[in-house]
Amino acid sequence: MHKVLVVDDDKVLQQSVKQALEYHHFVVDVADNGKEAVTKVYGQKYDLVVMDVNMPEMDGIQALTEIKKHDPSVIVLILTAYSNVTDAVKAVKEGAYNYLEKPISSENLVALIKRALKARSMVETLTFSSPTLSIGETATSKDKFVGESSAMKKVFDVISKLAKVATPVLIRGESGTGKELVAKAIHYNSPRKDEKFVTINCGAISENLIESELFGHEKGAFTGADQRKIGKFQFAEGGTIFLDEIGDISAGMQVKLLRILQEKTFMPVGSNREVKIDVRIIAASHKPFEEMIKDGSFREDLFYRLNVLPVYLPPLRERKSDIPHLVNHYINYFNSVHNLKVKGAEPDAMEVLTNYSWPGNIRELRNIIEHCFIMESSDHIHANSLPSIVFKDNKKVESKDHVAEDSVIDLEDIQNSVLDGASAGTKTGNDVHFSFGTKLGEGGKLDFAVAKDLFEKEFIVQALKINKGKINQTALNANIPKKTLLRKIEKYEIHPKDYY
Repeated sequence: MHKVLVVDDDKVLQQSVKQALEYHHFVVDVADNGKEAVTKVYGQKYDLVVMDVNMPEMDGIQALTEIKKHDPSVIVLILTAYSNVTDAVKAVKEGAYNYLEKPISSENLVALIKRALKARSMVETLTFSSPTLSIGETATSKDKFVGESSAMKKVFDVISKLAKVATPVLIRGESGTGKELVAKAIHYNSPRKDEKFVTINCGAISENLIESELFGHEKGAFTGADQRKIGKFQFAEGGTIFLDEIGDISAGMQVKLLRILQEKTFMPVGSNREVKIDVRIIAASHKPFEEMIKDGSFREDLFYRLNVLPVYLPPLRERKSDIPHLVNHYINYFNSVHNLKVKGAEPDAMEVLTNYSWPGNIRELRNIIEHCFIMESSDHIHANSLPSIVFKDNKKVESKDHVAEDSVIDLEDIQNSVLDGASAGTKTGNDVHFSFGTKLGEGGKLDFAVAKDLFEKEFIVQALKINKGKINQTALNANIPKKTLLRKIEKYEIHPKDYY
């Protein structure tokens, strides 16, 4: 439940706002002036402050400065009379999320608060990713930070700095590190937050189409252009355009982007008219720009125009301490998505996840946790519900796990059954008979490995038949770990749906 502080020397308005927010299930405190508000913010944690501009002892602008200095994560909304809109705009530039003119309606106030909280949640998710942000090309250790609790305020501080200006931003990092999330956090905490955020993946569009996608085209500009179309830049007017994988664009497109950055104008394909735009550009790439500049595949002048406020997101393997926080974050997320109640990851699973090298970074971790939600039947994630790929960096855990899996099948019993006539049986509510056939190896010779595979395959087929192809029920009734069952199904190319 979110906690809000309402600050206004007008007692009637103060109580009116308090009651409206309590009706929508917010926990609300009140203060009569800016000085009292600052004292309360220093004394306890608030998610949001709704504050008037003109107040005795300390006005709203001064209080805003002190509150943001203490905790940049606090959202501040300014209430103002029409005659003081200039002060409210100044407050937004100083870090307030937005302002409302009096008289205010509870519907507009609650809607604005919900938008503000959503914007902050993006930054909080960014903090879960615990990026390192570097300010300038020669960043020292004091210019960098890696998450957890002490980094939270710094993340908000950096996002706040980026959000106050309209200069381009270049976000760099490997695939899956959360570059688009950073771009959204900047946009939704900036003065452009109410305008469009438009994403285009430069690497996913063919070279002959990307110019039309970005700048639009006139009717008849090329074959198939049967009508006029506006491009992404014009569509994003007043907002932000996020150019993902900008390192993949051609030399010709680099020239056109440079012109937009310098002149704020472009020409649609097939047109001789210039279109002027007001769009903030945030770009991202995993490419090594320094090497590309040396070999001539990326323009140096474009790089420096984009690299005014660079953000570097390190790979997950370089910030192992954040993995448990990310795991718990995605467990909570998928509990909500799938309406489940997984409580956490067992120590053996967490050890495997922490030791893994994560070539796919946060995106891969998210997918693996979702995989576990599908595989796991208990209220905790265990190592045997993890996909086999994560064990490649965990030889000790993998070896132990595989021994446990193999011990499910009694190899001595299999060998005895082969020597006794190549037949064996078990019961799970129905009579089941196994028959390996006569060819257990080349030339009809006994071959333990072949016999073992034959038994395993037939055992699984029979178990699936009895349980009508249901994986969870088969694993439970046949006493096979679910991970082992799925691995064997894949190995022997068995199709459970054949037994529904």
